[in-house]
Amino acid sequence: MRLRSVPLGIVVTLSLLVIALTATVRSFAAPSGVPAWLQAHVGDADGQISQVVLERARALYEKKVAQGAVKNPCYFAMDATRPGDMGNGVLGRRYYIVCEASQSFRAIASGHGAGKNLKGTVDFSNGRRCSKNFGNAMDSELTAGGAYITRETKTSFKGFYRTGAKQDAAFLRTFIQFDGEGEAANARQRVIGGHAAQVLRTMCMRKNPKSSYADHDGLVPFGKLVDYAGGRSNGCTSWSPADAQQIISMVKDNPTTLYIYPESRDIAAVAASRSQSGTYWNASCLKEIGTPKFWPRKTLEPMIAQYKKDHPAPPPQPLPMCKES
Repeated sequence: MRLRSVPLGIVVTLSLLVIALTATVRSFAAPSGVPAWLQAHVGDADGQISQVVLERARALYEKKVAQGAVKNPCYFAMDATRPGDMGNGVLGRRYYIVCEASQSFRAIASGHGAGKNLKGTVDFSNGRRCSKNFGNAMDSELTAGGAYITRETKTSFKGFYRTGAKQDAAFLRTFIQFDGEGEAANARQRVIGGHAAQVLRTMCMRKNPKSSYADHDGLVPFGKLVDYAGGRSNGCTSWSPADAQQIISMVKDNPTTLYIYPESRDIAAVAASRSQSGTYWNASCLKEIGTPKFWPRKTLEPMIAQYKKDHPAPPPQPLPMCKES
């Protein structure tokens, strides 16, 4: 049988077509290196992790392991574009604990930065459900996306609270300090980290000279313990008490990485065009907030400083004495 020669132009065209089809197939395949069990958790539904968030979190973790900065078998990620409050008492699961060695994936709830409304000046506040405003300015109480490493833990006494009839307990809250990179490099100065979403409210002072926490007058602070796991934070990541206890035990004296999405580049891309290729935002929250915004510190810090100057805080007042009950 006689073979007929094929024109060179057709060969080149066919070759390019094969390459294009291969690239298309690869674009829908699992990213290189992501194990199948973990890829099964990828998606945009509650409790799943979106592809871009996982890819960046894994890349950060692998980089820090290669540098010798991290030896922890687990790493963390957070998607702050997702809703924190799903309604009817259900919290959105948008903070991820990934332990590839043991093939463990867990999604839990976490708060986002509340921001502030400096009335008459600027409003960069966030609602309970979705976060519209992000930033890295001091005293802004905003979430800043990017790369972090967990560092030291510090446990502080906050006061006493009532647990039952005439029964009080000391409230000790542990804080995990984060160190950030890039736009999040001022995390330590901002006191950004992670802790349980609990706080004492309606504070007053009680006489308890026998307590090891008593001041020089024999007084101790007392308040009502409030769980705000479904609320907002001052820019930190905050978890339920049970989840916080697990996370603290995982990273105490054993740092790991945390990647928080979105970064300013992601916010800018989504703000420029919602349909732009390669961008991602939770669809439900994007519909609710409209256009997200990143507030850089060079822009927002002078505004906050001027507001404080124009509206000086009243001098601190001592806590009142409790009405015994």
